Amino acid sequence: MKILAFAASNSRNSINKTFVTSVSKYYKEVDDVIDILDLNDYEMPLYSIDREIESGIPQLALDFASKIDESDFLLISIAEYNGSYNVGYKNIIDWVSRIAGRKTFNGKPVFLLATSPGPMGGSTVLNTAVNRITWDGAEVLDSFSLPEFGNNFESGKGVTNIQHRSKLEAKVRATKRALKERTAKLV
Repeated sequence: MKILAFAASNSRNSINKTFVTSVSKYYKEVDDVIDILDLNDYEMPLYSIDREIESGIPQLALDFASKIDESDFLLISIAEYNGSYNVGYKNIIDWVSRIAGRKTFNGKPVFLLATSPGPMGGSTVLNTAVNRITWDGAEVLDSFSLPEFGNNFESGKGVTNIQHRSKLEAKVRATKRALKERTAKLV
């Protein structure tokens, strides 16, 4: 299985990138490939219809869409900025959504994550993403929010709070089952 993981953040020191990278390790099986993207590699001009008419779709948007299309499963950790998406992520999604003949996520199964330093753990933007991403062609298998990242996560150990870790691991097991069932239906 080819897994695409990324933080929906353009912060170089994104806690969501640290988190999604850690969670991706739960999915590593013998033949699996995990590709962890950095959204900074896909920085484009701000989307506008005028810019699209003048210049067309940027190559980086096409490249990002190809990464999605080449993957079997997506792990996305959504960063929350003032209760909403990070502008870097939103801009990439806006450009990809303009590619003719496709939905942004083209039917890919997704496990949505979020974390933040605060007690809500990015749950506001995660709820928005869960409700929105299906319109963009994703199949949401599950979602998980980790509150108070600094208190509940440790580099090299992952989620350290037993209750949060148990909940995350249960969701990982459930998404793995769903992926196996989905794969069996396709065969």
